[in-house]
Amino acid sequence: MSKSGALDLATGVGGKINKEDVQSAVDQYEKYHVCYGGDEETRKANYSDMVNKYYDLATSFYEFGWGESFHFAPRWKGESLRESIKRHEHFLALQMGLKPGMKVLDVGCGIGGPLREIARFSSTSITGLNNNEYQISRGTELNRTAGVSESCNFVKADFMKMPFSDNTFDGIYAIEATCHAPDAVGCYKEIYRVLKPGQCFAAYEWCMTDHFDPNNESHKKTKAEIELGNGLPDIRSTRECLDALKLAGFEVVREKDLAVDSPVSWYLPLDTSKFSITSFRLTAFGRLITRTMVKTLEFVGIAPAGSNRVSSFLEKAAEGLVEGGRKEIFTPLYFFLVRKPPADS
Repeated sequence: MSKSGALDLATGVGGKINKEDVQSAVDQYEKYHVCYGGDEETRKANYSDMVNKYYDLATSFYEFGWGESFHFAPRWKGESLRESIKRHEHFLALQMGLKPGMKVLDVGCGIGGPLREIARFSSTSITGLNNNEYQISRGTELNRTAGVSESCNFVKADFMKMPFSDNTFDGIYAIEATCHAPDAVGCYKEIYRVLKPGQCFAAYEWCMTDHFDPNNESHKKTKAEIELGNGLPDIRSTRECLDALKLAGFEVVREKDLAVDSPVSWYLPLDTSKFSITSFRLTAFGRLITRTMVKTLEFVGIAPAGSNRVSSFLEKAAEGLVEGGRKEIFTPLYFFLVRKPPADS
Protein backbone atom coordinates (compact mmCIF):
# COMPACT_ATOMS: atom_id res chain seq x y z
CA MET A 1 0.00 0.00 0.00
CA SER A 2 1.30 3.46 -0.88
CA LYS A 3 2.46 5.73 1.89
CA SER A 4 -0.31 8.30 1.92
CA GLY A 5 0.06 10.37 5.08
CA ALA A 6 1.80 13.67 5.72
CA LEU A 7 4.25 12.10 8.16
CA ASP A 8 5.09 9.36 5.64
CA LEU A 9 5.92 12.07 3.12
CA ALA A 10 7.96 14.11 5.59
CA THR A 11 10.01 11.24 6.97
CA GLY A 12 10.59 9.77 3.52
CA VAL A 13 12.21 12.88 2.00
CA GLY A 14 15.85 12.11 1.30
CA GLY A 15 15.40 8.36 0.98
CA LYS A 16 18.65 6.68 2.09
CA ILE A 17 20.48 10.01 2.46
CA ASN A 18 21.22 10.90 6.10
CA LYS A 19 18.58 13.42 7.11
CA GLU A 20 21.19 15.99 8.13
CA ASP A 21 22.70 15.72 4.62
CA VAL A 22 19.49 16.35 2.64
CA GLN A 23 20.11 20.10 2.29
CA SER A 24 23.60 19.46 0.91
CA ALA A 25 22.23 16.83 -1.50
CA VAL A 26 19.71 19.38 -2.82
CA ASP A 27 22.56 21.86 -3.36
CA GLN A 28 24.59 19.28 -5.28
CA TYR A 29 21.61 18.12 -7.34
CA GLU A 30 20.56 21.63 -8.36
CA LYS A 31 24.10 22.55 -9.46
CA TYR A 32 23.96 19.88 -12.18
CA HIS A 33 21.26 21.82 -14.03
CA VAL A 34 21.23 24.76 -16.45
CA CYS A 35 19.04 26.88 -14.15
CA TYR A 36 21.88 26.78 -11.61
CA GLY A 37 24.83 27.04 -13.99
CA GLY A 38 25.22 23.32 -14.81
CA ASP A 39 25.66 21.83 -18.27
CA GLU A 40 24.64 18.74 -20.21
CA GLU A 41 28.11 17.17 -20.33
CA THR A 42 28.51 17.34 -16.54
CA ARG A 43 25.07 15.78 -16.08
CA LYS A 44 25.92 12.95 -18.46
CA ALA A 45 29.32 12.33 -16.85
CA ASN A 46 27.71 12.18 -13.39
CA TYR A 47 24.32 10.72 -14.37
CA SER A 48 24.38 7.95 -11.74
CA ASP A 49 24.98 10.34 -8.84
CA MET A 50 22.50 12.88 -10.21
CA VAL A 51 19.69 10.36 -10.78
CA ASN A 52 20.26 8.66 -7.42
CA LYS A 53 20.11 11.98 -5.59
CA TYR A 54 16.98 12.90 -7.52
CA TYR A 55 15.10 9.73 -6.55
CA ASP A 56 16.28 9.83 -2.94
CA LEU A 57 14.91 13.37 -2.73
CA ALA A 58 11.75 12.99 -4.82
CA THR A 59 10.37 9.45 -4.31
CA SER A 60 8.26 10.19 -1.23
CA PHE A 61 6.68 13.18 -3.04
CA TYR A 62 5.91 10.98 -6.05
CA GLU A 63 4.32 8.28 -3.96
CA PHE A 64 2.33 10.82 -1.92
CA GLY A 65 0.90 12.56 -4.99
CA TRP A 66 0.86 9.90 -7.69
CA GLY A 67 0.70 6.46 -6.07
CA GLU A 68 2.93 3.47 -6.83
CA SER A 69 3.22 3.95 -10.61
CA PHE A 70 5.30 7.03 -11.42
CA HIS A 71 4.20 7.68 -15.00
CA PHE A 72 1.71 9.44 -17.24
CA ALA A 73 -0.88 7.84 -19.52
CA PRO A 74 -3.22 8.74 -22.38
CA ARG A 75 -6.79 8.98 -21.07
CA TRP A 76 -10.32 8.51 -22.30
CA LYS A 77 -13.03 10.96 -21.24
CA GLY A 78 -14.61 9.73 -18.00
CA GLU A 79 -11.56 7.62 -17.13
CA SER A 80 -9.75 8.31 -13.86
CA LEU A 81 -5.99 8.81 -13.67
CA ARG A 82 -5.58 5.50 -11.82
CA GLU A 83 -7.65 3.63 -14.43
CA SER A 84 -5.67 5.15 -17.30
CA ILE A 85 -2.35 4.23 -15.68
CA LYS A 86 -3.41 0.58 -15.30
CA ARG A 87 -4.68 0.45 -18.89
CA HIS A 88 -1.39 1.98 -20.10
CA GLU A 89 0.54 -0.79 -18.32
CA HIS A 90 -1.75 -3.51 -19.68
CA PHE A 91 -1.34 -2.09 -23.20
CA LEU A 92 2.43 -2.53 -22.94
CA ALA A 93 2.07 -6.15 -21.80
CA LEU A 94 -0.34 -6.92 -24.66
CA GLN A 95 1.86 -5.26 -27.27
CA MET A 96 4.80 -7.39 -26.11
CA GLY A 97 2.72 -10.56 -26.22
CA LEU A 98 3.58 -11.53 -22.65
CA LYS A 99 2.45 -15.02 -21.70
CA PRO A 100 2.35 -16.97 -18.41
CA GLY A 101 5.76 -18.24 -17.35
CA MET A 102 7.81 -15.70 -19.27
CA LYS A 103 10.83 -14.13 -17.56
CA VAL A 104 10.61 -10.34 -17.99
CA LEU A 105 12.82 -7.35 -17.11
CA ASP A 106 11.51 -3.93 -16.05
CA VAL A 107 14.32 -1.43 -16.75
CA GLY A 108 14.25 1.46 -14.26
CA CYS A 109 11.33 0.07 -12.26
CA GLY A 110 10.83 2.76 -9.60
CA ILE A 111 9.09 1.30 -6.54
CA GLY A 112 7.53 -1.38 -8.73
CA GLY A 113 3.95 -0.26 -9.33
CA PRO A 114 3.93 -1.27 -13.04
CA LEU A 115 5.96 -4.39 -12.27
CA ARG A 116 3.32 -5.69 -9.84
CA GLU A 117 0.43 -4.75 -12.11
CA ILE A 118 1.94 -6.34 -15.23
CA ALA A 119 3.02 -9.49 -13.35
CA ARG A 120 -0.52 -10.04 -12.09
CA PHE A 121 -2.07 -9.16 -15.46
CA SER A 122 0.18 -11.45 -17.52
CA SER A 123 1.14 -14.17 -14.99
CA THR A 124 4.83 -13.57 -15.72
CA SER A 125 7.88 -13.37 -13.47
CA ILE A 126 9.35 -9.86 -13.48
CA THR A 127 12.71 -8.57 -12.31
CA GLY A 128 12.89 -4.86 -11.60
CA LEU A 129 16.23 -3.20 -12.35
CA ASN A 130 16.92 -0.09 -10.30
CA ASN A 131 20.06 1.68 -9.10
CA ASN A 132 18.38 3.46 -6.17
CA GLU A 133 18.55 1.65 -2.84
CA TYR A 134 15.65 3.52 -1.27
CA GLN A 135 13.26 2.70 -4.11
CA ILE A 136 14.25 -0.97 -3.99
CA SER A 137 13.59 -1.12 -0.25
CA ARG A 138 10.14 0.44 -0.77
CA GLY A 139 9.42 -1.84 -3.72
CA THR A 140 10.39 -4.95 -1.75
CA GLU A 141 8.05 -3.91 1.06
CA LEU A 142 5.22 -3.28 -1.42
CA ASN A 143 5.82 -6.63 -3.17
CA ARG A 144 5.48 -8.40 0.17
CA THR A 145 2.26 -6.51 0.97
CA ALA A 146 0.84 -7.34 -2.47
CA GLY A 147 1.79 -11.02 -2.16
CA VAL A 148 3.95 -11.10 -5.30
CA SER A 149 7.37 -11.67 -3.74
CA GLU A 150 7.70 -15.09 -5.40
CA SER A 151 7.09 -13.79 -8.93
CA CYS A 152 8.63 -10.31 -8.62
CA ASN A 153 12.07 -9.26 -7.41
CA PHE A 154 14.54 -6.38 -7.65
CA VAL A 155 18.18 -6.12 -8.69
CA LYS A 156 20.23 -3.05 -7.78
CA ALA A 157 22.34 -2.10 -10.80
CA ASP A 158 23.03 0.54 -13.44
CA PHE A 159 21.10 -0.12 -16.64
CA MET A 160 24.17 0.96 -18.61
CA LYS A 161 26.03 -2.05 -17.11
CA MET A 162 23.51 -4.81 -16.39
CA PRO A 163 24.63 -7.80 -14.27
CA PHE A 164 22.85 -10.36 -16.47
CA SER A 165 24.10 -12.92 -18.97
CA ASP A 166 23.43 -12.51 -22.68
CA ASN A 167 20.00 -13.68 -23.91
CA THR A 168 18.44 -13.92 -20.43
CA PHE A 169 14.94 -12.42 -20.76
CA ASP A 170 11.82 -13.35 -22.76
CA GLY A 171 10.71 -9.72 -22.81
CA ILE A 172 11.91 -6.31 -21.61
CA TYR A 173 10.07 -3.05 -21.06
CA ALA A 174 10.84 0.43 -19.73
CA ILE A 175 8.30 3.00 -18.62
CA GLU A 176 9.57 6.61 -18.67
CA ALA A 177 12.91 5.40 -17.30
CA THR A 178 15.62 5.15 -19.97
CA CYS A 179 15.29 8.91 -20.46
CA HIS A 180 17.77 9.02 -17.55
CA ALA A 181 20.45 7.27 -19.63
CA PRO A 182 23.40 9.48 -20.62
CA ASP A 183 23.75 7.56 -23.89
CA ALA A 184 20.66 6.10 -25.56
CA VAL A 185 22.57 3.79 -27.91
CA GLY A 186 24.64 2.36 -25.04
CA CYS A 187 21.52 1.79 -22.94
CA TYR A 188 19.60 0.14 -25.78
CA LYS A 189 22.61 -2.06 -26.60
CA GLU A 190 22.61 -3.40 -23.05
CA ILE A 191 18.90 -4.16 -23.33
CA TYR A 192 19.52 -5.84 -26.69
CA ARG A 193 22.31 -7.95 -25.15
CA VAL A 194 20.22 -9.42 -22.32
CA LEU A 195 17.08 -9.97 -24.44
CA LYS A 196 16.61 -13.37 -26.07
CA PRO A 197 16.74 -13.45 -29.90
CA GLY A 198 13.34 -13.04 -31.53
CA GLN A 199 11.85 -11.35 -28.45
CA CYS A 200 10.55 -7.81 -27.91
CA PHE A 201 11.47 -4.65 -26.04
CA ALA A 202 8.75 -2.04 -25.53
CA ALA A 203 8.92 1.35 -23.89
CA TYR A 204 7.39 4.71 -23.21
CA GLU A 205 10.04 7.42 -23.60
CA TRP A 206 10.21 11.08 -22.60
CA CYS A 207 11.08 13.00 -25.77
CA MET A 208 11.09 16.40 -27.40
CA THR A 209 8.79 16.37 -30.43
CA ASP A 210 9.33 17.76 -33.93
CA HIS A 211 7.68 20.99 -32.73
CA PHE A 212 10.62 21.73 -30.42
CA ASP A 213 12.85 24.54 -31.70
CA PRO A 214 16.34 24.46 -30.07
CA ASN A 215 16.77 28.15 -30.99
CA ASN A 216 13.56 29.25 -29.28
CA GLU A 217 14.35 30.66 -25.80
CA SER A 218 10.90 29.78 -24.43
CA HIS A 219 11.26 26.20 -25.66
CA LYS A 220 14.75 25.93 -24.14
CA LYS A 221 13.49 27.25 -20.80
CA THR A 222 10.69 24.68 -20.72
CA LYS A 223 13.12 21.88 -21.57
CA ALA A 224 15.52 22.99 -18.79
CA GLU A 225 12.70 23.05 -16.23
CA ILE A 226 11.71 19.49 -17.15
CA GLU A 227 15.34 18.34 -16.88
CA LEU A 228 15.81 19.99 -13.46
CA GLY A 229 12.59 18.67 -11.98
CA ASN A 230 12.95 15.12 -13.28
CA GLY A 231 16.63 14.19 -12.96
CA LEU A 232 17.40 14.17 -16.69
CA PRO A 233 20.85 14.67 -18.26
CA ASP A 234 19.15 15.69 -21.54
CA ILE A 235 15.88 15.05 -23.38
CA ARG A 236 16.25 13.36 -26.74
CA SER A 237 13.96 13.84 -29.71
CA THR A 238 11.69 11.05 -30.92
CA ARG A 239 13.88 10.74 -34.02
CA GLU A 240 17.03 10.39 -31.92
CA CYS A 241 15.38 7.59 -29.91
CA LEU A 242 14.38 5.75 -33.07
CA ASP A 243 17.84 6.11 -34.58
CA ALA A 244 19.44 4.86 -31.36
CA LEU A 245 17.24 1.74 -31.34
CA LYS A 246 18.28 0.91 -34.90
CA LEU A 247 21.96 1.51 -34.12
CA ALA A 248 21.62 -0.89 -31.16
CA GLY A 249 20.46 -3.60 -33.59
CA PHE A 250 16.69 -3.65 -33.06
CA GLU A 251 14.03 -4.06 -35.73
CA VAL A 252 11.26 -1.49 -35.28
CA VAL A 253 7.83 -3.14 -35.19
CA ARG A 254 5.82 0.00 -34.44
CA GLU A 255 6.25 3.45 -32.92
CA LYS A 256 3.89 6.30 -32.13
CA ASP A 257 3.52 9.33 -29.88
CA LEU A 258 0.41 8.27 -27.94
CA ALA A 259 -0.12 11.85 -26.74
CA VAL A 260 -1.26 12.90 -30.21
CA ASP A 261 -4.60 11.06 -30.17
CA SER A 262 -5.31 11.09 -26.43
CA PRO A 263 -8.87 12.42 -25.83
CA VAL A 264 -7.73 13.85 -22.47
CA SER A 265 -4.36 15.62 -22.27
CA TRP A 266 -1.68 13.57 -20.47
CA TYR A 267 -0.65 16.65 -18.45
CA LEU A 268 -4.17 17.31 -17.09
CA PRO A 269 -3.33 16.01 -13.57
CA LEU A 270 -0.62 18.69 -13.30
CA ASP A 271 -2.68 21.53 -14.78
CA THR A 272 -3.46 23.90 -11.90
CA SER A 273 -6.32 25.49 -13.87
CA LYS A 274 -8.26 22.23 -13.52
CA PHE A 275 -9.80 20.60 -10.45
CA SER A 276 -10.23 16.91 -9.73
CA ILE A 277 -11.57 15.15 -6.65
CA THR A 278 -9.89 11.86 -7.61
CA SER A 279 -6.50 13.56 -8.09
CA PHE A 280 -6.97 16.21 -5.39
CA ARG A 281 -3.33 16.23 -4.22
CA LEU A 282 -2.23 17.23 -7.74
CA THR A 283 -4.62 20.20 -8.02
CA ALA A 284 -3.56 23.79 -7.26
CA PHE A 285 -5.27 23.67 -3.86
CA GLY A 286 -3.92 20.21 -3.08
CA ARG A 287 -0.38 21.28 -3.97
CA LEU A 288 -0.75 24.43 -1.83
CA ILE A 289 -1.71 22.25 1.13
CA THR A 290 1.26 19.94 0.48
CA ARG A 291 3.65 22.90 0.15
CA THR A 292 2.39 24.44 3.42
CA MET A 293 2.55 21.09 5.18
CA VAL A 294 6.12 20.46 4.06
CA LYS A 295 7.22 23.95 5.16
CA THR A 296 5.63 23.43 8.57
CA LEU A 297 7.07 19.95 9.10
CA GLU A 298 10.51 21.18 8.05
CA PHE A 299 10.23 24.14 10.45
CA VAL A 300 9.39 21.90 13.43
CA GLY A 301 12.16 19.45 12.51
CA ILE A 302 10.05 16.45 11.44
CA ALA A 303 10.97 16.82 7.77
CA PRO A 304 14.69 17.32 7.04
CA ALA A 305 16.09 20.73 6.10
CA GLY A 306 15.88 21.07 2.32
CA SER A 307 12.48 19.36 1.97
CA ASN A 308 10.74 22.56 0.89
CA ARG A 309 13.37 23.11 -1.82
CA VAL A 310 12.65 19.62 -3.18
CA SER A 311 8.96 20.49 -3.23
CA SER A 312 9.82 23.72 -5.09
CA PHE A 313 11.84 22.12 -7.90
CA LEU A 314 9.15 19.47 -8.34
CA GLU A 315 6.60 22.28 -8.67
CA LYS A 316 8.83 23.90 -11.29
CA ALA A 317 9.00 20.56 -13.10
CA ALA A 318 5.21 20.32 -13.14
CA GLU A 319 5.00 23.81 -14.67
CA GLY A 320 7.55 22.83 -17.33
CA LEU A 321 5.70 19.62 -18.14
CA VAL A 322 2.38 21.42 -18.55
CA GLU A 323 3.99 24.06 -20.76
CA GLY A 324 5.77 21.37 -22.79
CA GLY A 325 2.47 19.57 -23.27
CA ARG A 326 0.50 22.69 -24.19
CA LYS A 327 3.12 23.79 -26.72
CA GLU A 328 3.30 20.19 -28.01
CA ILE A 329 7.09 20.32 -27.83
CA PHE A 330 7.40 17.49 -25.28
CA THR A 331 5.83 14.06 -24.79
CA PRO A 332 6.22 11.41 -22.08
CA LEU A 333 4.22 9.00 -24.23
CA TYR A 334 6.50 8.13 -27.13
CA PHE A 335 5.77 4.42 -27.52
CA PHE A 336 7.84 1.92 -29.44
CA LEU A 337 7.87 -1.83 -29.85
CA VAL A 338 11.09 -3.28 -31.24
CA ARG A 339 12.40 -6.80 -31.74
CA LYS A 340 15.79 -8.45 -31.46
CA PRO A 341 16.20 -10.45 -34.69
CA PRO A 342 16.04 -14.26 -34.37
CA ALA A 343 19.41 -15.97 -34.05
CA ASP A 344 19.18 -17.49 -37.53
CA SER A 345 18.32 -14.24 -39.32
